[in-house]
Amino acid sequence: MTVSLIIMAAYFLDRLIGDPKWLPHPVIGMGYAISALEKAIRRQVSSDRGLKRAGLLLPLMVAGGTFVLAWALLRLLAWVHPWLSVGAEIVLIATTIASKGLKEAGMAVYRELQAGDLPAARRELGMIVGRDTQQLDEPEIVRGTVETVAENIVDAIISPLFYALIGGAPLALAYRAVNTLDSMVGYKNEKYLHLGWASARLDDVANYIPARLTALMLVVAAWMHPHDAARSWSTVKRDARLHPSPNSGFPESAVAGALGIRLGGFNVYHGVRSFRAYMGDRVRPMESEDIRHTIRLMFTVSSMFVGLCLLGAAGCFVLEWTQ
Repeated sequence: MTVSLIIMAAYFLDRLIGDPKWLPHPVIGMGYAISALEKAIRRQVSSDRGLKRAGLLLPLMVAGGTFVLAWALLRLLAWVHPWLSVGAEIVLIATTIASKGLKEAGMAVYRELQAGDLPAARRELGMIVGRDTQQLDEPEIVRGTVETVAENIVDAIISPLFYALIGGAPLALAYRAVNTLDSMVGYKNEKYLHLGWASARLDDVANYIPARLTALMLVVAAWMHPHDAARSWSTVKRDARLHPSPNSGFPESAVAGALGIRLGGFNVYHGVRSFRAYMGDRVRPMESEDIRHTIRLMFTVSSMFVGLCLLGAAGCFVLEWTQ
């Protein structure tokens, strides 16, 4: 019950204040550590085989080190006073979640589209995606925003909460370290193919269960709003595994089916055009309101997960009490 209450408090703390710029964020420290370790590795190792072996050490040192540091900090605070540890754990878990930030990023694009300012909407989208946005029309801007919000329901909300439920703040922060590693070195290009392979695989494994759980909850959320829950479920079954990521296709296809839109298609990265498998059917044209619908689904799913944590904890408490 205590863990579930801590998770609930952390979630609503993130909903309330997000990530204030004046507050140091653990992910920034993780980024510095990853960059420093990468430089140190490359000074010592140059062969493909050596980099591949070093790629195994990178997540072990960063994610493992993050876990140990967080655990030690909470133990120290608990020794001073138990409530200090509880308060710190709430704050630390909140830093692993980005529900408010994700909403603000999506709504920034939405507001510019509502104002009819496509150049500004492209700039706002460019802040949250890796693709080139300079030539995108309104439906493509909407698509990029919806895909990003849908995908990050897993990475930025459900996965951190899932690991916080299992192992508290230390495991949630370790997950965030894995996610940060993937975003920094988990690329299949010449520079990171060998050094980043283990980080990318570990991120895939870490998100495997949360991605599928998120898709199920999105189907339920589609029924609650209401959108088309049946089409959401059938789209997940048909399209989720077509995505190049083993996990991202699950939330994206669930959202596409729920809203009756088609995600995927051609994207441009650094001037190079690439195709991503389609998710969903084009039942109707995409419009800016789809961004707001996706954000609403995001909050419904995240609240649902927190509610399930509390419900499960309450059930365990009742069983123990009756015995």
